[in-house]
Amino acid sequence: MTPRLRLLWVKAGRLLPVDTGGKLRSYHLARALAARHELTMLTYYDGPRDSGYERDMEQEFPGAVTVRHGIPYGGRLATGLRYLASIASPAPFAVTKFTAAAVQRRIAEWARERRYDAMICDFLSASRNFRQPAPVPTILFQHNVESSLWKRQARHAPNPLLRLVYGLEAAKMIRYERQAVERFRHIVAVSEHDQSAMASMGKAGQITVVPTGVDVGRFRDVAASEATQPVVLFLGSMDWEPNIDGVEWMCREVWPRIRAAVPGAVFRIVGRSPGERTARLAVDGVEVVGTVPSVEPWLAGAKAFVVPLRIGGGTRLKIFEAMSAGRAIVSTAIGAEGLPVEHEKNILLADSAPAFADAVIRVLTNDDLRRSLGREALALAAMYDWSSVVSVFERAILDACADTSQVGAR
Repeated sequence: MTPRLRLLWVKAGRLLPVDTGGKLRSYHLARALAARHELTMLTYYDGPRDSGYERDMEQEFPGAVTVRHGIPYGGRLATGLRYLASIASPAPFAVTKFTAAAVQRRIAEWARERRYDAMICDFLSASRNFRQPAPVPTILFQHNVESSLWKRQARHAPNPLLRLVYGLEAAKMIRYERQAVERFRHIVAVSEHDQSAMASMGKAGQITVVPTGVDVGRFRDVAASEATQPVVLFLGSMDWEPNIDGVEWMCREVWPRIRAAVPGAVFRIVGRSPGERTARLAVDGVEVVGTVPSVEPWLAGAKAFVVPLRIGGGTRLKIFEAMSAGRAIVSTAIGAEGLPVEHEKNILLADSAPAFADAVIRVLTNDDLRRSLGREALALAAMYDWSSVVSVFERAILDACADTSQVGAR
């Protein structure tokens, strides 16, 4: 019989609203674990107190702890000044900016008291708050191999200054991430690709792959529908550089080829916080929609779903959501990296602009191909409902706890 564990889940930033892929993964896994174990969710954020957020967290995760620290990062200038102030630090800015003394103190105190059987660090960003070695098992939930992501960003940055900044951040991240995966007792990766990358850092025997999941039932009605207009959809947070780079590449190099073949085609960019760079793309059949309360209607109206990413890591939940909606998907290899997809069966993969455009054109103009891809995609997604995926995460926690006598102790 599986013991009922006391778990601490620590996440930097707000978990709610659940409006990004990482938040979706964290939310569903934490909720499922909370149904089986005693889970305390600790999130921390900067700026003024947000009583609405704290109330919502208490409703979603009874007993949730929220910590307010520091001051808001503000706009680009404030962030840039803080980056310059941290440039001498050996740790990357993407980690140091989420390090909070108040959170460090709480985690250290609870570890000394052995209040929990295991403590989960959600994303590398919160990792400096965990002092090592810890008297209780610590688990690092790695949604991405961060060093790979930063190296790709440095390679594709749009200007020399950004390439320099991203290159420096990548160099710091390579060193820091290697040290971090060694410090934590157990690592959870989201794909075999990421597992292999982290194994090369010296953690081969202590990494569990917990695959990406999806709430299949949420998209059941969309999957039963069929779009009638030649709409191509991109779905993703538009304040994340890999997504910005991807849609810029799509609009600059791929979209003109599609419009030439299918003049009535529309490319919709749906996702939170589109900035000026993205707003400028809204020409020649491109629509920048921005934040939406629900993605289901936008998926229902799309004949093709695209993931034109050239930068990234981990796995894309947006692909599994589109699959659950029975949509035909065209992605780059990086966009679908780590997912158990099969080219020409449940997805079309293409990396060059001409090949990507041709794949989208095939989906828009070939009803039989589009329906076949959608059916196969839905069948694959059905195998990865969150209710099944959480058992793998639970096993990783139990493995991390296996060599301590504190498991289940009260």
